[in-house]
Amino acid sequence: MKKLVSAGEILVEIMAERIGQSFLEPGPLVGPFPSGAPAIFIGQAAALGQPAGLIGAVGNDDFGRLNIDRLRALGADVSAIAVHEGHATGTAFVTYRADASRHFVFNIRNSAAGLLEMNDAAKRLLAGADHVHVMGSSLFSDRATEVAIAAIAAMKAKGGTVSFDPNIRREIMQASGMREALDKVLAQTDVFLPSGNELFLFSSASDERGAVDELLARGISCIVLKKGAEGAAYHDRQGTVAIPGFAVKEVDPTGAGDCFGAAFVSFWLRGAAPADALRIANACGALAVTRKGPMEGIHRLADVEAFIAQAGADA
Repeated sequence: MKKLVSAGEILVEIMAERIGQSFLEPGPLVGPFPSGAPAIFIGQAAALGQPAGLIGAVGNDDFGRLNIDRLRALGADVSAIAVHEGHATGTAFVTYRADASRHFVFNIRNSAAGLLEMNDAAKRLLAGADHVHVMGSSLFSDRATEVAIAAIAAMKAKGGTVSFDPNIRREIMQASGMREALDKVLAQTDVFLPSGNELFLFSSASDERGAVDELLARGISCIVLKKGAEGAAYHDRQGTVAIPGFAVKEVDPTGAGDCFGAAFVSFWLRGAAPADALRIANACGALAVTRKGPMEGIHRLADVEAFIAQAGADA
């Protein structure tokens, strides 16, 4: 099977225990949980049996070991994750508001993740890969952006493919160099995976159909629009395929889009029909929200297929 690679932030996530809890006063916390959008993506892909590896950096600390151990247990290639003495692994502290929105306190740029580089281990990993996945959140610094662009260039030079999940809020688009970096990645993208209104960050159109047509005209092979609990829609030049989501009790939404993307890209690389890839992806996204912690809801393929079968039996 084709091997996919991503590059970017690796961190731990520590969560407020209560809804409405603030970090402005002491309160109970839950964690640490292994996290980072590209790490979640690679972990879920590996759990589905897809050869997958991550270019990243952690500190020589418990948080770094927690992440490496989890990715290795899921079957991911961790050979290009650098361990830095004297630098702490990245962190994200999360609170949940009553309206279901989340508030984050990040330490990524100034953590070991900020030392991300295209070193010899990263080049070796890319040399054996067929596909690169880019997360918009991983373009958090000039250095990280350079790694992503170099990985894309290396992949395209040997005829490989690229997928791109913007995974970014509109306000972050105003950061210096961010818009230019995102546009560079989009120009090389084969599979585009926006969530909801992210579709319109890269289009002048005011409606979904117009935005899809505009982006496909730029050379993107397919667009997979994630719609959360409602499911997802696949668009290419031949038409559209929409598949509804699965009904589950949501515990923690963090990482659901990353798990969805990993599943879709994995099955796209296997040549699966869009409807089949969407169904597996929807199931992975649904299962992801049933556990507290961004990687705790990652499931292996047999469990995902059993979940789909049970959902069909219950329908």
